[in-house]
Amino acid sequence: MRKIILLFASVMLLWGALPKFLMPEEAFIPHAKIDSAMGIEVEIELTKDIYLYEDKVIFTLKESDGITIANVKKPTSVLHHDEMVYLTSPTFYVTLEKDAQTSGVQKIAFEVAYQGCSEQGLCYEPLTQIYDFDIDTAKLDRVSATKVDKQETTSEAVADEALSEVDSIAASLASQSIFWSLLTLFGIGILISLTPCVFPMIPIISGVIVSQGEGLTTKRAFFLSLVYVLAMAVAYTIAGILAGLFGANIQAALQNPYAIYAFATIFVALALSMFGYYELKLPASLVSRVSGSTSKSGVAGVAIMGFLSALIVGPCVAAPLAGVLVYIGQTGDAIFGGMALFSLSMGMGVPLIVVGVGAGKFMPKPGAWMTMVTAIFGVMMLGVAIWMLERIVDPYITMMLWAILGVGFALFLGAFETTAHVFRRTLGLVVFIYAIILFIGVLGGSKSMMQPLDFLQSQQVVQTTTQKTKLEFTTITSIAELDTLLEKNKGKKILLDFSAEWCAICKQLDAETFSHADVIAKMQEFVLIKADVTKNTAEEKALTKKYGVFGPPAILIFDKTGTLVKSKSIIGFIDAESFVNHLNQI
Repeated sequence: MRKIILLFASVMLLWGALPKFLMPEEAFIPHAKIDSAMGIEVEIELTKDIYLYEDKVIFTLKESDGITIANVKKPTSVLHHDEMVYLTSPTFYVTLEKDAQTSGVQKIAFEVAYQGCSEQGLCYEPLTQIYDFDIDTAKLDRVSATKVDKQETTSEAVADEALSEVDSIAASLASQSIFWSLLTLFGIGILISLTPCVFPMIPIISGVIVSQGEGLTTKRAFFLSLVYVLAMAVAYTIAGILAGLFGANIQAALQNPYAIYAFATIFVALALSMFGYYELKLPASLVSRVSGSTSKSGVAGVAIMGFLSALIVGPCVAAPLAGVLVYIGQTGDAIFGGMALFSLSMGMGVPLIVVGVGAGKFMPKPGAWMTMVTAIFGVMMLGVAIWMLERIVDPYITMMLWAILGVGFALFLGAFETTAHVFRRTLGLVVFIYAIILFIGVLGGSKSMMQPLDFLQSQQVVQTTTQKTKLEFTTITSIAELDTLLEKNKGKKILLDFSAEWCAICKQLDAETFSHADVIAKMQEFVLIKADVTKNTAEEKALTKKYGVFGPPAILIFDKTGTLVKSKSIIGFIDAESFVNHLNQI
């Protein structure tokens, strides 16, 4: 009896250990429906751990009198086990056409063939599903009227087979080993840190390190810098995983006015403490409870600052970051996606650690120089606060704030003190003169920090320059507005620019790329549309989610049929020369 029970238990354990495979109808659930334009939308719903071979998805018409398939629009596949597959439920759009003799309502038998596998090691046999539809041929274009469009669509479809940079990165993550993927992203993170994306964090981490006061060693400066960067990386990772899984705008999550006002206030408070008005310090009793010793009192604050500054200052959405988010969205693999985001953000943090260590190592000894250096970092903190306010307040206000800060800094440097060092006086006078010019610019109605006196030009010159250099975009904020413009401009190439007022890289794109003469000349060939996602409303979220945009800047191209050409999408900043070359390939 004991042997029977033991045998029975062994069989049950073995049965529980075996993988449980789904039946074909459970693993793959196809859906097909016809729309008002007589096009067929097909979705093949995939359950968990099931993937579908791209080249095994085939559409045919078994019964059709004079009706044929004109074009099939496919979603982007990824490289998986050396095959191009769909890891999430793909949606296809099949366009039909008729010959000149066909008329009335025709019945068709539409067959969907597909094949896929389970991640547990089982590959299914080829499957088919047939759908019967009634086609109103009056809504289909004649062959003679669509030959040109069909040829253009075919050529564009061939061009679209090339993956965009974002999709290439996503595919690379799916195919490469974990080690090489993480190492590559770490290196890319270092390169991203050399762009304006990370610049606002330099005065933050420098100020945080310097504010630790006397007795700061190089070792402790390194430790605090590492804490700041680790907290920043954790914030990026969490926000990135959520964005990848739910398709959210990674930048806009905390770009609401209340969060920005609160964080700007924190920077002002830090600046005032550096000016010596007070000392920012947690109560000793609270520090003792949290850390157990006063020697750790600065660590929690540095970590909090790193975490919050990563979210509020916000990362730029460059192609590598978007590629990781696309990978997470397609595969649902939040664990490896999180590791990839952490590696990328740690690469971005390497220069910040160098800056933090430098701030600690070269901080002058107590004395007059120590006071001056601390005050300079206080000015930098005020500058970061104003930079943040630029996203939500009128440009005139921020120009006035920059002017006031400039005057104050000039007086601090001793611009008008005869006993001050000649270098300090010279620098102070230059800052003072520029601040006064900003004041004049504000009073004259200028919004440009670089050209505050542009209002002094004659109106005729301004109008002529504007006509020559300004591109005219039609601004939209919803899917409905975009669909209307796409329908209205069929037969034309369309460029859609996702932008926001709080996006620093968007402003750089406008100033350096869109203002270039060659770019302006080339962009005249396109209908220009700007998707303004500044307010992050529900409609704006739906728009970004529909097109897989995780944050501005992003430039999308639509062909003459109003179809998105995914391989030509651009995420992040691109210089004028590269952009012209990119447009020439469309």
